[in-house]
This record gives sequence, structure tokens and C-alpha cells, in this order.
Amino acid sequence: MGLHSIGELIAQRVAECGRPLVVGVSGYGGSGKSTLARELVEIVPDSIRMRGDDFLDPTRSHQRSPDWDGVERARLVDEVLLPFLAGSAGSFRRFDWGIGALGKSEPVPLGDVMVVDLVGLFHPEALDFLDLTIWCDVDLATAQARGMKRDAAVGRDHSRLWREVWVPNERDFEANFAPRERADVLHSTY
Repeated sequence: MGLHSIGELIAQRVAECGRPLVVGVSGYGGSGKSTLARELVEIVPDSIRMRGDDFLDPTRSHQRSPDWDGVERARLVDEVLLPFLAGSAGSFRRFDWGIGALGKSEPVPLGDVMVVDLVGLFHPEALDFLDLTIWCDVDLATAQARGMKRDAAVGRDHSRLWREVWVPNERDFEANFAPRERADVLHSTY
């Protein structure tokens, strides 16, 4: 499904829902999740983006895991999604990559739509809190190549992590949780 069709679907869901709506965008690392999330926020009125990297544990996300253990889905749900869905005040702490720890508490943003982009998002811990799920539909080899190219462009050499941790984690997560099949929408990023 293309970008504008997804935007129309979100608008329809907002009208039907009668409360704030959470759109989950997931896919392999390097598949285009962040790009799609930014594009959706540009075209969907009263929408905000919650960056998934703010909910990664930097140590655990660099370790082998069958369920992307380094993705702090419970913290995302408890601190952000539950208050947002209720339209109530809440606060959360982003992971601050500059200082290597959780940052200062800040208010949960309010709006009609929150777009969350995160690897390993389509997991039982989070699925019930996502009103619309979008999978960035690109094969793992292509996503890996894109991710490695993106990392190299900003001076990061994560080659070993891609080969030994992230790609195996993606394969395990796919085998255990079938995230592509959990998606309401497949968005090709080729």
C-alpha cells in the first residue's frame, strides 16, 4: 500500500475510533521504518511520531536474543501508549544516546495519531496497544544492506553487529512471532 493510501486509511480509522489512535510501524532494521513514520506525520493531521530508538536498551539491543529483548516494549506501553490512548497526561523518559542513560522526564505528547516506529514492535507485549500495524515490506538482505550503508554514511561500523547479532535476531523474531503476518498493511519500501 502506498503512502497516501495509508494516510487515507489512518484518517478513516481516526474517524471510526473516537479516541487517539496508535499506528505501529515495524520491519527489519534498515527497512525504512523511520522514513515512513516521518512521512506519515507530514501528511496525517494532528499526528506525532514516537521514535523507537528512544525505547532501546543499548546493551541488550547489541546482544543475541530470540525476541529482541533490548526493545523496551513494556516501558513504551506503560509510559507512552497507555496515557496517549486514554488522552490523559503522562510522562516518559527517552533513552539519551549522548549520555548513555534515560533522559529527563517529559510529557507524553497528545494528538489524534501517534506513529511509533520500532524494530521488534509486533510482539505480544505491544500488539494490543497498536490500532493499525504497518510492516515495511523489504527482504532481510536488502534491509541489512541499507542499514549498513546508512551506518557507514554517519561513520559507524556496525558490520559485526549486523552479521552476528541483528540479522540473527531478526530471523529469530520472525520465526517466533511472524511480524509480517501481524501487519494490517504491507508497505513496500523498494
